[in-house]
Amino acid sequence: MTGATHQDSFTEAYWQDPHAAFAEARATCPVQEVDFEGGRTWLVTRYDDVKAGLTDERLAKDWRASLPPEEREAAPPGLPAPMSHMLTSLDPPEHTRLRALVTQAFTARRIATLRPRVAELAEELLAELPEDETVDLVARFAIVLPMVVISELLGVPEIDQAEFARLSTVLIDECPDEELARASAQMATYLEGLVAAKRAAPDDALLSALISASDEGDRLSDLEIVAMAMLLLMAGHETTAVFITNAVRALVDDDAARARLSEPEKVPSLVEELLRWLSPALNASLRFATEDLEIGGVRIARGESVTLSTGAANRDPQRYPNPDALDPDREVSGHVAFGHGIHRCLGAALVRLEGEIALSTLFTRHPHLSIEADPGELTYRRSVHVHAPRTLPVRLGPRA
Repeated sequence: MTGATHQDSFTEAYWQDPHAAFAEARATCPVQEVDFEGGRTWLVTRYDDVKAGLTDERLAKDWRASLPPEEREAAPPGLPAPMSHMLTSLDPPEHTRLRALVTQAFTARRIATLRPRVAELAEELLAELPEDETVDLVARFAIVLPMVVISELLGVPEIDQAEFARLSTVLIDECPDEELARASAQMATYLEGLVAAKRAAPDDALLSALISASDEGDRLSDLEIVAMAMLLLMAGHETTAVFITNAVRALVDDDAARARLSEPEKVPSLVEELLRWLSPALNASLRFATEDLEIGGVRIARGESVTLSTGAANRDPQRYPNPDALDPDREVSGHVAFGHGIHRCLGAALVRLEGEIALSTLFTRHPHLSIEADPGELTYRRSVHVHAPRTLPVRLGPRA
């Protein structure tokens, strides 16, 4: 069968409440063609279809894979360099090679050693905030914490971190092509200089580790290192900032869930359910059909793009009963908040670590935190990739 074309998913209502839009799509047209970032894509919203699509080798990340073999070499990349060299834009064997090299530097052990520093940083940031005045938790805490962490991990000087946060927001949110290209070029130019400096004077930060990472003599080129650094800077703070912001909104109104933050052994399961429920990255980046295929009974032609909605999948009632309820006791295994398969998020452990520490520190220190705005007063980022208010005015209240 073929799917009914439906172009109304990414409307104003979507920016306000994407999960309501996903619920309607799952129920009425779970594989539908929609307008997407200036083009068209097939939006896939059911859990089984999304999870299968995440490992389907017929869905490539590089659009050129859908071309006849004789045309692929001559075709330009779909994104400007170095974005076209990011892991999220590559397929095997290039993806396999790069991920293996990067994994040597981005290890679980390296992430685990960050716990004391993340805890220290969370305390420092909160200590700087007034307790009896309204402050923007996004600008003063949710963005700053992960940006400082990923910058220190990579070895980015403190003086440049605020500008990186601004540029990555441009690259994630909906914006004109000219602004996207300008932000990409600015970030790439800076990182090229930083890579050259680290190559000349290595340190113990991740960027130096990426430079020295090797496997049987293979090494990352400077372009590949810049692309990886850009990806880590963007993904390493954007999704965490979104997660912290939305988790705070959820926990303020949920006394039972919030109480778990005072019991360290219960924090990981709460964070895992929050990851399922919130899905920091709502939609996986585009994939392209390398041959005619079917998804959910809908025919997808070779060359057409597919958007696998991890946010919609994580709230599919066929996979998780009563999915719109936040239930920390839920059996949450199998959620796709970090994707699935070879493109599963490289920084999943870092997001979990920062989420656990940020939420525990915030609510343990300020148990009477309140949001100083009605939901209808919040304005949301216009991004098909993440969903979060641009600002979150809060009053911390007295320290416990």
